[in-house]
Amino acid sequence: MTEEPSDADRESAPGEPGPNRIRSVAVHREDVANALEATLRSDREVVLRATPPFSGRMRARLHALDASGNGGDERDDDADAPAPLHIDPRTLVESVPPYPEVDDTAAEHPDADLEARRKRHAEAVEEWRETVRECVAEKVDIEVDGETRTVDVTALG
Repeated sequence: MTEEPSDADRESAPGEPGPNRIRSVAVHREDVANALEATLRSDREVVLRATPPFSGRMRARLHALDASGNGGDERDDDADAPAPLHIDPRTLVESVPPYPEVDDTAAEHPDADLEARRKRHAEAVEEWRETVRECVAEKVDIEVDGETRTVDVTALG
């Protein structure tokens, strides 16, 4: 009688190239802040992407998806190859703070001249970015083969 491999064995099995092997994802704090800001401030979808070949510890880097949502991840040459893993930056921040809007910053200082308001808004954005960099989550849910798995997050920088 053959024993079924455990999830831990399956994750580390060298023969399986898919994202099931991922136990942790490393992200740079600045990439998380940039991706989150771009996602909140534009119509673009910006993610953190880990690309095959997958291993137990993966590095996810900043990536903008194209209008079709595939981000140039077509795999016509090898249909069996696993797709890159896309992680929404909102899932990488424990509590997403509200982005400072120009009108809100201006309303806080209605008597300030234009240059002073610009400076205050730039400072508010930098404070927001610092808060995001400090609030990178320790774990993140990723979707693998239609199932959600929780993996560790290692914040760099």
